[in-house]
Amino acid sequence: MNTPAQALHALFDTEWERSLRDSPESASYQGDTRYDDRWTDMSVAGIAAREAAERDALARLRAIPRAQLSAADQLHYDTFEWQLALAVERQRFQEWLQPIGHQGGVQTADGIAQTMPLANAPQVRQYLARLAGVPTLVAQNIVLLREGLRAGRLPPRVLMQRVPAQIAAQIVSDAKQSPFYAPLRTMKAGVPEGDRAALQAEAQQLILQKIVPAYRELQTVFEREYLPKTRDSIAATAQTDGAAYYGMLVRSFTSTPLTAKEIHDIGLAEVARLDAAMEKTKTEAGFKGTMAEFFHFLRTDPRFFAKTPQELLMLYRDVSKRIDPELVKISKTLPRLPYGVRPIPDNIAPDTTTAYYQGGAADGPNAQARPGYYYVNLYKPETRPSWEMMALSLHEAVPGHHMQFARALELPDMPMFRKTAYFVAYGEGWALYAEQLGYDMGLYDDPYERFGQLTYEQWRAVRLVVDTGMHAFGWTRQQAIDYFKAHSAKTEQDIVNEVDRYIAWPGQALAYKIGQIRISQMRQRAETALGARFDLRAFNDAILETGSVPLAALEARMAVWLAAQPR
Repeated sequence: MNTPAQALHALFDTEWERSLRDSPESASYQGDTRYDDRWTDMSVAGIAAREAAERDALARLRAIPRAQLSAADQLHYDTFEWQLALAVERQRFQEWLQPIGHQGGVQTADGIAQTMPLANAPQVRQYLARLAGVPTLVAQNIVLLREGLRAGRLPPRVLMQRVPAQIAAQIVSDAKQSPFYAPLRTMKAGVPEGDRAALQAEAQQLILQKIVPAYRELQTVFEREYLPKTRDSIAATAQTDGAAYYGMLVRSFTSTPLTAKEIHDIGLAEVARLDAAMEKTKTEAGFKGTMAEFFHFLRTDPRFFAKTPQELLMLYRDVSKRIDPELVKISKTLPRLPYGVRPIPDNIAPDTTTAYYQGGAADGPNAQARPGYYYVNLYKPETRPSWEMMALSLHEAVPGHHMQFARALELPDMPMFRKTAYFVAYGEGWALYAEQLGYDMGLYDDPYERFGQLTYEQWRAVRLVVDTGMHAFGWTRQQAIDYFKAHSAKTEQDIVNEVDRYIAWPGQALAYKIGQIRISQMRQRAETALGARFDLRAFNDAILETGSVPLAALEARMAVWLAAQPR
């Protein structure tokens, strides 16, 4: 008979395998190539089967006697239960009835190629098999769009107006211009020269004969049937069960019991504090005008902007190389997995954020073979100021997301779901905290870069106000944009994209500042308790060695760590 610990880890293993099988795209992201020839089943029956599996897994977990587990396994148990219970709670809101968003969906499915190795002919054939499945995936999404219409669960029109151009990017007359063809333009050395032309010809045939017609059908349905019926309102609370839905999202993303009102008030206080700090830094920079005039100067002065996308990319890479050698000041253990800096693909750049991180391969035969990537937005270089690059790079690359994700993958004796877990308040809280580590690393040697750090922290404080404002307190989209512009030097392009992101992804933006505040409070407690014995590198390593968990679990773990430190 299995012990409770054996039963627990057997469940972890079974559910990890199910997650890869049920979500082939996630498997590709993790580096497991077994399912690189297929897509997630987005049929109504397929969705129902996955939801039933989640309910069953939660019941099996709760049948295991937690009290008989070790402290480490109890943390694993609690983390897994938190994830599963939330997944089951979300089912009632039928999020799958809104399958397409302006920042992702079947219209941007070509992005999967960024996670696939495509290093030899068999891997390219898997990719071609996946391409052959695109029409089925598109057809399933059309069914979901129509189901959403019937159920009255619809996204805001102001966001969906961006989607037709994204669909149109997939409707090409020359297959070589298709985003799906991009990874095949230059075959890697592992693909025999004799196979290359045939594989490329097959891809072109699939694109023109199967993929383009599928997207043309999606375009017709989306523009004629769906878009005109999308809603005028922007608030999550304007939907059926909207108040309960937003409350669940707030709890989910922050991993705290904080209410929207409590978070709104925290945001107002943080915005006021950071306004004062920005005023002081403006003075240090020698600027004599008002803050509004300083914002205008930072948004428009040519000295802060690259002239071309390639020049902008080189600036981001230069900043990253400034950071790398300073990491030894804030951590004793650096990840083995490297990272690179890449441009965000052109077909999604106009509608997405300033930058994002894509983790390296985690599992399967491709584990440790794909590095992490820091993706930067090169669209409109005249809107990407150099003074924000240091804070942004500290957040998305190191010691932010790359260091966090890569360290997690290298943690010993952890089930795979713990190595790859992503609790937003932990992950984004760490990354925002990492921006402040630039001071400990001696990197903010310029008043404009210091102002950039404050701008980025203010950006996350503003989120607390405008996300709750729009979704809980009746703010308009323009009201949110105006408030953002009044308190942040970020450019108009970024501000509009950010506000639209908060409309599309309610509650997610709350996690950053809440997580950073909690981690900073943990550090302050440790510094106060340990005095001269406080070791910043040991503290940071303890945070990362815990792995991604809800904030309450992190605080409990760090309290144990602090009690064990020599006085």
